[in-house]
Amino acid sequence: MKHNKLKGLDKSKLRRWLLWFFLSLTIPTAILIQQSFSRLRWEAFHQHQLLADELTNRINGHFLRLMASEEQRPFSDYAFLNVAGQSKTNFSQRSPLSSYPVQSEIPGLIGYFQVDAAGRLMTPLMPEGREKAASYGIGSQELADRSALQNRIQQILSENRLVKNQYADAEKRESTVKPKNRAKDNAGLASNEYAASPVANAPAPEPEKTIEGQAAFDELKKSAPAKMQSENKLGRLEDLQLKQSFKPALSKALTKMRKEESALPETLDSAKMKADAGVDKKLPAPQQAAKTDSLPIRTFEGAIDPFEFSQLDSGHFVIFRKVWLNGQRYIQGLLVEQSPFLQNIVNIAFRETVLSQMSDLLVVYRGDVLSAFTGRTTRGYLSSRQEISGELLYQARLSDPFSDMQLLFSITQLPIGPGGLVIIWLTAVLAVVFCAGFFGLYRLGVGQISLVNQQQDFISAVSHELKTPLTSIRMYAEMLQAGWVDEARKKTYYDFIFAESERLSRLINNVLQLAKMTRNEKQPVFTSVTVAELMDSVKSKVSSQVELAGFTLAMRCDQKAASAIIKVNPDWFIQIMINLVDNAIKFSAKAELKTIELECVRLSSEHVQFSVRDFGPGVAKDQMQKIFKLFYRSENEMTRETVGTGIGLALAHQMTVSMQGQIDVLNKAPGAEFRVKFPVI
Repeated sequence: MKHNKLKGLDKSKLRRWLLWFFLSLTIPTAILIQQSFSRLRWEAFHQHQLLADELTNRINGHFLRLMASEEQRPFSDYAFLNVAGQSKTNFSQRSPLSSYPVQSEIPGLIGYFQVDAAGRLMTPLMPEGREKAASYGIGSQELADRSALQNRIQQILSENRLVKNQYADAEKRESTVKPKNRAKDNAGLASNEYAASPVANAPAPEPEKTIEGQAAFDELKKSAPAKMQSENKLGRLEDLQLKQSFKPALSKALTKMRKEESALPETLDSAKMKADAGVDKKLPAPQQAAKTDSLPIRTFEGAIDPFEFSQLDSGHFVIFRKVWLNGQRYIQGLLVEQSPFLQNIVNIAFRETVLSQMSDLLVVYRGDVLSAFTGRTTRGYLSSRQEISGELLYQARLSDPFSDMQLLFSITQLPIGPGGLVIIWLTAVLAVVFCAGFFGLYRLGVGQISLVNQQQDFISAVSHELKTPLTSIRMYAEMLQAGWVDEARKKTYYDFIFAESERLSRLINNVLQLAKMTRNEKQPVFTSVTVAELMDSVKSKVSSQVELAGFTLAMRCDQKAASAIIKVNPDWFIQIMINLVDNAIKFSAKAELKTIELECVRLSSEHVQFSVRDFGPGVAKDQMQKIFKLFYRSENEMTRETVGTGIGLALAHQMTVSMQGQIDVLNKAPGAEFRVKFPVI
């Protein structure tokens, strides 16, 4: 039962048990490391979310500061002239928006405009009556530049169907219309010429009321620009491969409708037309002319809505507000280029933060991705929607009037931080430790299994080696004792009994020596002795062993080697030679030349080399290093043909090394030669 139990310790079972043990350690450890890494990643994600939130609020605050200054602009700033000081002083001056080039804190600003109820456009760039431009300090070149900019504003708005292109037709119509008809027309369009009669506290109309000439502005908030939807290279927000949705809403900066009392100088044409029509009949004619020359001031009260923001089909941004005066509605606003507007407000702030190194910032308007900024390249915009992917870090909608615009931060590479590096190094160290431990335990287990098997083979071999000679000795002794052997054969029986007893002695000596070396007992004393003396002792011990086996012993030792002195333990040295000779006899038993050569030579390296050679089959190359291992046998224990226990060569190797010597084997043609070297003193 015990033997079967030891045989059950095979390598496959050991591998299975070690694999289960390895998995029972690595799986919980891997889960723990993964959870720790996920926690660190979540913390890094949360920290960068806070950074994105702070940056979004900063960008949003920049937008609101720009709009706050525009919200404070009075209605009269959108005219070329407005009133300075009290309206009673009748003193007018140029509007702050009439400067050229256009000056504003809003990046990408093209210019300001105003649209009346009929859809006609005017800008604060041009004075009424170009012939009087010089009186306002405007030269001919500047006047041409102002006219070009006004035409550009007109073209952009007309291309986006917000106003009609009326400037070319207006001059032609003005030259053909009679003065009385023009006076009649202008009296009905007082808003365009600021010639409305003063109405105190005029009530604003209902916001739902649609003005035909301004209907396009009411449609801007209803849908995204169709042209931009078809030409947008960056695609729709829902088409992007963003893995998460986190949508905090920024606090809206609500701006209510406000009332304002404004004063404007009446236009020259309006004043003349009113004088011709006898509008102010209470004044004498000379006073009426004086009033016309001084452009009388008109005061009125109106209601101003908050600014609205929209994107046009052409890609431009328009920021506008609705003003209600004397029962009519006016649109006042400004045109902005998209690219410089977003670059200077969004991208510059984004590139100043660490977020630009690990995320892309997307600007989305009504679901369309307008721009994608990244700090990892020199490009301001990504080229296609395939480049926009990753995990959504943060998403927020801006405050009014930019509430249709969103900022999204998509992660391209989330930094793991110092804690993540520690976990990575710890994981690598644990992986090395686990793999090395698994491999070491496996090798140790395999070694122990092999040792157990070898010990079992050793026990079987020792039992066989002891039982066979004892049985033979007992049989021959009983025959001699009973007198069944004649005198001629007695010597043969005695010689056989002697040889078997010598064999038992060598076996017992090897076993006892193995036990001593295994217990690490005190090392024997080494003495200085000549090689000649050692060879004589070896000859007396092995000659009978060789002769009884039917072999011839050939000993040679040169003069230099014989006179050399080496420091060894004589008993160990003799036992080494006996084991080597015994091994040579066993493995060359079927050789044609039954000779054992024992030789010693002096080497040039101040060493003496002892060699034992047989003329048998030699040693297989894959076994040359294994034969010196304890209990190793080249033959299977059940089918082996040679006798022995597998400890002779192992003991020879251990004793040689313990005496500072070297032992090796090499094949000859035929046979094998074992060489033992010791240094000369």
